[in-house]
Amino acid sequence: MKNQSVKKNIDWICVIIYSTLVILGWLNIYSSSLSSLEDTFQKQLIFIALTIPLIFVIVSVDAKFYEKYASVIYIIGLLSLAGLFVFGKTIKGQTNWYSFGSFGLQPSEFVKTATALAIAKYLSDSQINLKDTNKQMQVLAILGLPILLIIPHDPGSALIYTIFLIVLYREGLPAWYIWTGFIAITLFVFTLIFEPQYVILMALIGILLVYWRSRLADRNIIASSIIFVLISGFVLSVNYVFENVFKQHHRDRFNILLGKTVDLKGIGYNTNQSEIAIGSGGLFGKGFLEGTQTKGGFVPEQHTDYIFTTVGEEWGFIGSLVVIGLFVTLFLRIIFLAERQKTKFSRVYGYCTAGILFIHFFVNIAMVIGIFPTIGVPLPFFSYGGSGLWGFTILLFIFLKMDANKVNEW
Repeated sequence: MKNQSVKKNIDWICVIIYSTLVILGWLNIYSSSLSSLEDTFQKQLIFIALTIPLIFVIVSVDAKFYEKYASVIYIIGLLSLAGLFVFGKTIKGQTNWYSFGSFGLQPSEFVKTATALAIAKYLSDSQINLKDTNKQMQVLAILGLPILLIIPHDPGSALIYTIFLIVLYREGLPAWYIWTGFIAITLFVFTLIFEPQYVILMALIGILLVYWRSRLADRNIIASSIIFVLISGFVLSVNYVFENVFKQHHRDRFNILLGKTVDLKGIGYNTNQSEIAIGSGGLFGKGFLEGTQTKGGFVPEQHTDYIFTTVGEEWGFIGSLVVIGLFVTLFLRIIFLAERQKTKFSRVYGYCTAGILFIHFFVNIAMVIGIFPTIGVPLPFFSYGGSGLWGFTILLFIFLKMDANKVNEW
């Protein structure tokens, strides 16, 4: 069993879906780059070619290496993020790149894998019980450190890390963490739409209804009062945070999304053009290389964050559905593989892999169809860029290596 080859045991369904998505991504990058003088499709082809030796290295390393050195990989990842404050290069207002001549490297794309390994390593300890408050604080610290280092440079990438809370919930983290986050986001958005006093009134009514419907033994007026005070304080702080912590382009994007500002020629231009491009594709699309919006270069950043608009315009609803179906199949397959792992480390890492890929997919698609603010989250395996492609490739194939090695686990 020990000598069984990776070639025999690796999950070829995932490999085939991965390869198909990468190829389809390159085709769309090729189409979207024809409207400019940039050679992005040629560079992406080089990035794709370099994934081949990268994959061979990943699957050649002993699977236990990733568990043994998870903490070291995590620390290296944190140091790479911290180094941006000193050595980072600012591109389009964000200092989240290391520059090596004409080549740039974005460490946040790789730290997601490092964080997934660290969380899997921590939770695989037989003594870990996430019902224990101390253990909760420790694992949330592992999650929080990269978020704190990323937020100043790239708030969009920091958002991706919230998906780890779902994985932690699956492993025993109390549900109130999830509910607290959901309620906080809801209150934040409502306060941007309505006046704070109305949001506080709605919160008070909600708390009273919960208090009234709960059993007499469960009623605690002190706890309910504390919750109301905390909610009120949070709501009253929203406008200050929005005006003084958020950057102007973040505020503009939220205002566009919430309909408080209409600026089709300015900050809302990208979203408006992406909706036009996708909508113009109809059922079957205009055909490969035939998209007028794509060929005319009307959608900015179309080869990166807005790559799905090319799919919508040239391949239509049917083509978009096929691409979405491939992604969903990959997510479900990874979850299926995670469920049958023999070690907690590989199982948790599998959940993290599926979660990271899914949140990227969900946020990117929601962004290009105008139901989520533009935050610069790439579509896995599709968007242009070496860092993103290599980061997602490393994330996926480390798990596939673990899965291939499960025959050796006892």
